[in-house]
Amino acid sequence: MFHTAVPPPRTQEDSMRDTPSRATSLLATLATVGVAVAAAACTSCTDPAEPGEHVSGVTAAPEPASATDAATPTESETRTTMDDDAETVMVRVFDREGRLVGPVASPRVVKSDAQWRLELGEERYRILRNAGTEAAFCGTLLDNHMEGVYACGGCGLPLFSSDSKFESGSGWPSFFRPIAPENVVEKEDFSHFMHRIEIECARCGGHLGHVFEDGPKPTGRRFCLNSESLDFTRDDELASLADPAAER
Repeated sequence: MFHTAVPPPRTQEDSMRDTPSRATSLLATLATVGVAVAAAACTSCTDPAEPGEHVSGVTAAPEPASATDAATPTESETRTTMDDDAETVMVRVFDREGRLVGPVASPRVVKSDAQWRLELGEERYRILRNAGTEAAFCGTLLDNHMEGVYACGGCGLPLFSSDSKFESGSGWPSFFRPIAPENVVEKEDFSHFMHRIEIECARCGGHLGHVFEDGPKPTGRRFCLNSESLDFTRDDELASLADPAAER
């Protein structure tokens, strides 16, 4: 007859000897998990930009120091704020001889979304009326080197001249000043978690692009525009931009 060996019963001393081993194993497991979690946190995010830090060509929006600071208009706001409820705007336009005249009173251009969409087409409507942006280095006017005037694609108001156009390397047509300061409105833009200055047509409110403080002399500014927001007219055809407001 065979007998199966039966191990002796565990004593309290045996259990006490095993306890440190189990504790050490548990601590090692927790340490491994902690390292893995920390590594995942580091690879899944990047350091946020500090207020005012330059990121991808734009400036991150700083938080106002106080309610008073937030309510105080900047020099740019004071310079470019216009009355959106006014029926007319004071702008410079071309006359029948192709001369820029004014400022003159011109009726504000107001249309329904349906009218704008029908007249502009989908892409222009997306950019001019919904503050869209065309792809970089794809605009039809980016590499235009002819002399002439760039007018609003929505209402024909002259906005920029070829004599202020320059190669910025940004991928969008760039100018260091508008043809007349009255014709372009600047507004603060906090979209996409950034603080930028948006530029619009003063007569129809069409979105043109943004302006940055990194341009060449003499202004030090870079008006960065969408080609789809503009229509180009050569210098020898400026009479075609004649505006009825110039005759009043």
